[in-house]
Amino acid sequence: MKKYQQINRQRRNRAFRVSNAVKRFSNRPRLCVFRSNTNIYAQIIDDEAGKTLVSAGTRDKTLKTEISNGSNCTAAEKIGEVIAKKALDAGITKVAFDRHGFKYHGRVKVLADSARKAGLDIGAAGEEKVKDDSGSAPKKQKTSKSKDEKFAAKVSAGKAASNKKQNK
Repeated sequence: MKKYQQINRQRRNRAFRVSNAVKRFSNRPRLCVFRSNTNIYAQIIDDEAGKTLVSAGTRDKTLKTEISNGSNCTAAEKIGEVIAKKALDAGITKVAFDRHGFKYHGRVKVLADSARKAGLDIGAAGEEKVKDDSGSAPKKQKTSKSKDEKFAAKVSAGKAASNKKQNK
């Protein structure tokens, strides 16, 4: 029992970190995903207003007839298409993806990919987000440093002593 409590605590901590990072670095509404063992849900939330704009899940009455099993990738793909269609109808084209502590793998990844294919701009996976002074949407930032610049940064951080031992 303690093992499952530890796993759940780790997921809650991950969810807290991921959600706060999305809220902090993005001006877009948030596409939040929750998956259970039997179902998957998605909702688009406007954090500034504190309201849910659009939602979809495998337990919705309109989708229950189309989806026989809510715990597989085909159901997640259908939910991704539905949430994207509802968002585009509501005038939402860009969202920030909040995986809510779940790994970007399996049903969560399928949902995100199907929402992208349906026309929702989630952003590229793995891009760094930087806020502008103007308050506009975050932009991709490339950081390429030479070896000398990296070494100078380590020296200023006090980590050069361990590198000198390795270089000898």
